[in-house]
Amino acid sequence: MPQTMIALTIAGSDSGGGAGIQADLKSFSANGVYGASVLTALTAQNTQGVQGVFDVPPPFVLEQMRSVFTDMSVGAVKIGMLSNAAIIETVAAGLGEFGARNVVLDPVMVATSGDALIDRDAVSSLRDRLIPLARLITPNLPEAAALLGAPIAASDEAMVDQARALLRLGPEAVLVKGGHGVGPTSTDVLVSAEGVRRFQSVRVATSNTHGTGCTLSAAIAAGLAKGASLETAIGDAKLYVTKAIEAADRLSIGHGHGPTHHFHAWW
Repeated sequence: MPQTMIALTIAGSDSGGGAGIQADLKSFSANGVYGASVLTALTAQNTQGVQGVFDVPPPFVLEQMRSVFTDMSVGAVKIGMLSNAAIIETVAAGLGEFGARNVVLDPVMVATSGDALIDRDAVSSLRDRLIPLARLITPNLPEAAALLGAPIAASDEAMVDQARALLRLGPEAVLVKGGHGVGPTSTDVLVSAEGVRRFQSVRVATSNTHGTGCTLSAAIAAGLAKGASLETAIGDAKLYVTKAIEAADRLSIGHGHGPTHHFHAWW
């Protein structure tokens, strides 16, 4: 029997189902890998905002990681919402203990609704402890600026400069996402030791973009779990997310920023 490809998401739960663990597992399934999960937080959340956050105690986060890694062959790890420094330290320690590979870190700081998802004092822990362990980090424009303590990049050149600055923090590669930009084209900039590459798509006019960052990073992790190169995994994930956004208005979910359509190819 061929080996089943497994990806693990370490992130918070979105009770509305559009982002976080729920989006990651949908993205894993849609991209052909089995999804396992470690919950770092529970959120009371819907399409209109985040009403509450309950952090999972760090020892239990580690216990979940141990349960998965000691039983399953994990091909890639996607990391999302880590709301405080203690959880970040725990996840970093666990990644080292279990020899995690193909770590894709999405530095989630703010929900689509604008609600904060991370403590201010946790940003330095994220930058110093987790980023150096990642094969890829996938900040959007506000997240890249927050990690660097810089203004939000307003040009392609500025995006490249910020990606290079983040690369110096230790990850193998940096993908700065341009979804928060303006203009008819959405461009994501990949910077690594091999140079600079851009991934472009037509910008879709819709307010239903809840969970796009989670969905993209999870799709990249799925590609890496299947053995794809980093550039191939990013290109395939970018195409998948673009189509999921294009199909988002086929869904009618909630009264705020609705989710992307993770299963657009099937229904």
